[in-house]
Amino acid sequence: MDINIFDYMRNNDMEKEAPLAARMRPRTLDEVVGQEHIVGKGKLLYRAILADQIRSVIFYGPPGTGKTTLARVIANTTSAEFTQLNATVAGKKDMEEVVEKAKSNKGMYGRNTILFIDEIHRFNKGQQDYLLPFVEDGTVTLIGATTENPYFEVNGALLSRSLIFELKPIPLEAVRELLKKAVYDADRGMGAYGAVIDADALDFLADVSGGDARHALNAVELGIMTTKRGEDGKIRITLEVAQECIQKRAVRYDKSGDSHYDTISAFIKSMRGSDPDAAVYYLARMLYAGETVAFVARRIMICAAEDVGNADPNALTVAVNASLAVERIGMPEARIILAQAATYVACAPKSNAACQAVFEATKVVEQTGSLPIPAHLQDAHYKGAGKLGRGTGYLYAHDYPNHFVEQQYLPYELTGREFYKPTGNGYEAKIREHMRFLKTGKKEGV
Repeated sequence: MDINIFDYMRNNDMEKEAPLAARMRPRTLDEVVGQEHIVGKGKLLYRAILADQIRSVIFYGPPGTGKTTLARVIANTTSAEFTQLNATVAGKKDMEEVVEKAKSNKGMYGRNTILFIDEIHRFNKGQQDYLLPFVEDGTVTLIGATTENPYFEVNGALLSRSLIFELKPIPLEAVRELLKKAVYDADRGMGAYGAVIDADALDFLADVSGGDARHALNAVELGIMTTKRGEDGKIRITLEVAQECIQKRAVRYDKSGDSHYDTISAFIKSMRGSDPDAAVYYLARMLYAGETVAFVARRIMICAAEDVGNADPNALTVAVNASLAVERIGMPEARIILAQAATYVACAPKSNAACQAVFEATKVVEQTGSLPIPAHLQDAHYKGAGKLGRGTGYLYAHDYPNHFVEQQYLPYELTGREFYKPTGNGYEAKIREHMRFLKTGKKEGV
């Protein structure tokens, strides 16, 4: 194929002038970092790319984790025609043109076509349906990239014909090494500028990026391009410069150190202590410092069960739904959902009676072992169970008034033992009254 020298020069200049994040983008599988669980040597995707046997796939993960990068790596290694569309601007006409060209390539040259669709979740149902038959018959091999959970946003028919690979936030150490290379590498990085980066600035950018390599690289580039040289002729990226370039102040929050545990402890104790203002403050601190929404959501669910319990059974429902919602939505909107759940749990009436019940029961189990289960409660559904006395004498509660009948449920050795002791708080007061009525036949106060 003839090469136009002017096109070559223009492409070469564009490559040199491209943003740092684009220049540092991996070109081969071996340069991809942080996604070893899917492209490590010997993994399915790694083998498929090297063998040029890629089938339709959807890459799913947070921004800056390498979804587009993996698509470009595939483009560099495959013999197929590689075409890219962005779902935010592409319409049906664009897809029709790609399909027609793919048919020509297949029919005339026997060459496959890979269609990469960035932000595929932006395609509506009709657009996704249009692609389906061409993916199914092999006219195009689809590579989709999305920050949204594909099981919610992509048609089930397309999903069933694709492999789903979830990309994870790039590990802290990998981001740190990438930033060092970006500062000092003279070939693809900014080494020619004679810049240096302080250790605390490097750690801060790697940590605050939240696994988004592009975000961190953009901050480094901005810092080098806008910072004056010092008396030694060097451009120094300090912590202050890093904070300004990423528009975030360094918050003392070591995710593996005391600050992490102190903050989450204060968050939980504020919810337990019914202080929604403090709870939402510590929530904001954690999210600002880069804590994962999944971790925060887990703590809210635990608090809803442990500290609210049956005083407001709806608290756990709110917390669980919040956990599911933030997984689907992501930041920054996830903080709104977490705030709703945290303030609900903080304001709810409190009871740890259910929590204490299982703790006390566990102690008894540890002390007494596996005490015999009363024969009338044992399984009577298998052949020969009746001959062994299993289930004999069991009283079916729904056959009795109030759907309740007195019989031995605990092992006989624990007769009369109480583990769950409902408080008078919130809905648990109704539970306590109901249980008293079942046992005595009298309403409370009568």
